[in-house]
Amino acid sequence: MVAGVKAVSIAACRDGVRRGLAWSAAILLMAAAQVAAQTTETSRVEVGQARGAILRGLDKVSGVVSQIDIAVGETLALGHVQITLGECRYPVNNPAGDAFAWIVIREAGVDLPLFQGWMIASSPALNALEHPRYDVWVIRCKT
Repeated sequence: MVAGVKAVSIAACRDGVRRGLAWSAAILLMAAAQVAAQTTETSRVEVGQARGAILRGLDKVSGVVSQIDIAVGETLALGHVQITLGECRYPVNNPAGDAFAWIVIREAGVDLPLFQGWMIASSPALNALEHPRYDVWVIRCKT
């Protein structure tokens, strides 16, 4: 042993490192919670409900693009599929902005939906209809 140097066990070193890591983790968690609280408060957007929506449909075989003007609760046909609009919501401060619509799409005469969910105008590929012949996407809500 060297004179003037205190012997420290490996266990004591590990305990010191663990305490330091625990404090660092606690500080990071508190900072993350504070940022999350601020983000949640500032990112809330007031939305309105529209009476209908404008959708666009594509028949991939014929190449025909159709604009579909549909009311909430209405069912319309695009070729062999039936499209039902459940809701259309939009940012109140920007009615022409980022619409999102609850849509159910079925093959004609079939109860099981091909698609059921929210479609978002700004991100049509995020939640899209998977169909070999037809594409459908939201353009905007009708206010």
